Formats: sequence, C-alpha cells, structure tokens
Amino acid sequence: MSTIDRIGILRVAVERATVISGQPFDAVLAKLAAAVGHPDMSAFARDVVAARTSADLERIVNAATGAAGLMEMARFDIGEVLRKELGEAAPKALRLVIGNPLIMKEMVKHVRDAASYAPVTVLVDQRPDGVYLSYDLMASLLAPYGNEAALAVARELDNKIVGLLTAAAE
Repeated sequence: MSTIDRIGILRVAVERATVISGQPFDAVLAKLAAAVGHPDMSAFARDVVAARTSADLERIVNAATGAAGLMEMARFDIGEVLRKELGEAAPKALRLVIGNPLIMKEMVKHVRDAASYAPVTVLVDQRPDGVYLSYDLMASLLAPYGNEAALAVARELDNKIVGLLTAAAE
C-alpha cells in the first residue's frame, strides 16, 4: 500500500536575465569573485549549526558574505568537463551557486518551495560575441505561489544579483 496521498504539478515560467560583457572571461570572473564571499563551507555549516540565536546566525552569515552581501556556496566548472572531449577549443563555462542564507530564510518563511530555488545559480560562459552572465529571476520562480511577502524579498534578491552581474560585466 502506498503512502502517497497525491502528486501535484505546478507550472513555473522562468524569466532569465543575461548581461553580456566584452571583457575577457577571466576578468569578468575575477570581478564577480571579488564581490562575493568565499567561506570554507564545511566550517560555515558547523558554525550555522552551532549558532544559538538569530543574532548569532546573522553574525556568522554576515562574516561569510562579500561586498555584494552574497557568498559562493559551490562552483561547477562545466568548461573543464567540456575540455575533456573538445580540448582547448571548448568554451569556458562556469556555474556558480551563490546566495545568502538570511535572504533565503525570509523567502522560505512565506513560500517553502523557495528553498528549491535558493541559493541561486549564475552561469558565466564564453560565447563568440562575449561573456554571458545569466541568472533565472527568483521573482519569476516564486510568482506562481502568489505570496507578496516572498515576492518582495525575491525582487530585492533579483536586483542584487543583476547589479552584481552588471558590475562584473563592466
């Protein structure tokens, strides 16, 4: 006998913001990296678990974020994987998972499914006409849930991320 009561499907239309830079890939990546924190994620996770209060958590997160108020949580070098097959002709492509647990918490308080989307992905990839910095807008991901409080936080996050990408592209 199954314990599944039901399966629901929600259609989510995603809006993607892309900023295109004429700067070299490594220069764009360096600007992006300089604006976000790079904590040791194992130590960060231990510190979060050890935090006793909301104030402790805020102190830990704020110490881990960079000037943009965000931190890099993971990085996937897709270009390196492509180079295994294509050699040096493979384009540079990097997926960065960035975010701020305090921002995520504010969205998840209102829409639990927001935890599926945060932290966010930023794709940085070299194409023939420039370096593309792409990001799926959080507000578009949360729009189907219709929660204005979560959407307000999502819009602030979108502005923060698009501002980060724009600054890195300049």
